Amino acid sequence: MIALCLASLLVLLNGWTIACFWRDKKCAIVGARRIPEARLLTFALLGGSPGALLARRLFRHKTHKQPFSTLLLLIVAVQSGLLIGWLLL
Repeated sequence: MIALCLASLLVLLNGWTIACFWRDKKCAIVGARRIPEARLLTFALLGGSPGALLARRLFRHKTHKQPFSTLLLLIVAVQSGLLIGWLLL
Protein backbone atom coordinates (compact mmCIF):
# COMPACT_ATOMS: atom_id res chain seq x y z
CA MET A 1 0.00 0.00 0.00
CA ILE A 2 2.80 2.42 0.88
CA ALA A 3 4.61 1.58 -2.37
CA LEU A 4 1.45 2.32 -4.38
CA CYS A 5 1.01 5.68 -2.63
CA LEU A 6 4.67 6.57 -3.22
CA ALA A 7 4.46 5.55 -6.89
CA SER A 8 1.28 7.62 -7.33
CA LEU A 9 2.95 10.60 -5.70
CA LEU A 10 5.96 10.30 -8.01
CA VAL A 11 3.72 10.08 -11.08
CA LEU A 12 1.86 13.21 -10.00
CA LEU A 13 5.09 15.06 -9.19
CA ASN A 14 6.61 14.19 -12.56
CA GLY A 15 3.43 15.24 -14.36
CA TRP A 16 3.47 18.54 -12.47
CA THR A 17 7.16 19.03 -13.33
CA ILE A 18 6.47 18.48 -17.03
CA ALA A 19 3.56 20.93 -16.88
CA CYS A 20 5.77 23.55 -15.19
CA PHE A 21 8.47 23.20 -17.84
CA TRP A 22 5.81 23.54 -20.55
CA ARG A 23 4.36 26.65 -18.90
CA ASP A 24 7.81 28.18 -18.46
CA LYS A 25 8.59 27.58 -22.13
CA LYS A 26 5.32 29.22 -23.19
CA CYS A 27 6.02 32.20 -20.91
CA ALA A 28 9.52 32.52 -22.36
CA ILE A 29 8.08 32.64 -25.89
CA VAL A 30 5.59 35.43 -25.13
CA GLY A 31 7.78 37.33 -22.66
CA ALA A 32 5.56 36.69 -19.64
CA ARG A 33 6.66 36.11 -16.05
CA ARG A 34 8.72 32.92 -15.80
CA ILE A 35 8.89 30.09 -13.28
CA PRO A 36 12.09 30.51 -11.23
CA GLU A 37 14.82 28.01 -12.05
CA ALA A 38 15.16 27.22 -8.36
CA ARG A 39 11.55 26.04 -8.30
CA LEU A 40 12.05 23.82 -11.36
CA LEU A 41 15.17 22.33 -9.77
CA THR A 42 13.30 21.80 -6.50
CA PHE A 43 10.66 19.74 -8.32
CA ALA A 44 13.46 17.65 -9.82
CA LEU A 45 15.12 17.24 -6.44
CA LEU A 46 11.86 16.08 -4.84
CA GLY A 47 11.59 13.25 -7.38
CA GLY A 48 10.52 14.94 -10.60
CA SER A 49 13.86 14.55 -12.36
CA PRO A 50 12.56 12.02 -14.94
CA GLY A 51 9.81 14.49 -15.83
CA ALA A 52 12.31 17.35 -15.99
CA LEU A 53 14.57 15.42 -18.36
CA LEU A 54 11.61 14.41 -20.53
CA ALA A 55 10.25 17.96 -20.61
CA ARG A 56 13.63 19.40 -21.60
CA ARG A 57 13.72 17.08 -24.58
CA LEU A 58 10.05 17.43 -25.55
CA PHE A 59 9.91 21.22 -25.33
CA ARG A 60 13.57 21.93 -26.17
CA HIS A 61 13.69 24.06 -23.06
CA LYS A 62 16.69 24.85 -20.88
CA THR A 63 18.87 22.35 -22.71
CA HIS A 64 21.94 24.60 -22.82
CA LYS A 65 21.21 26.93 -19.90
CA GLN A 66 24.01 26.98 -17.33
CA PRO A 67 24.29 26.36 -14.44
CA PHE A 68 20.75 24.95 -14.64
CA SER A 69 21.76 21.99 -16.86
CA THR A 70 24.69 21.06 -14.66
CA LEU A 71 22.61 21.24 -11.48
CA LEU A 72 19.81 19.15 -13.00
CA LEU A 73 22.27 16.50 -14.16
CA LEU A 74 23.90 16.51 -10.71
CA ILE A 75 20.48 15.91 -9.13
CA VAL A 76 19.85 13.04 -11.56
CA ALA A 77 23.28 11.52 -10.84
CA VAL A 78 22.81 11.65 -7.06
CA GLN A 79 19.29 10.22 -7.27
CA SER A 80 20.50 7.45 -9.60
CA GLY A 81 23.32 6.59 -7.22
CA LEU A 82 20.94 6.47 -4.27
CA LEU A 83 18.50 4.28 -6.20
CA ILE A 84 21.24 1.86 -7.28
CA GLY A 85 22.58 1.72 -3.73
CA TRP A 86 19.10 1.03 -2.37
CA LEU A 87 18.49 -1.72 -4.96
CA LEU A 88 21.77 -3.41 -4.06
CA LEU A 89 20.89 -3.64 -0.37
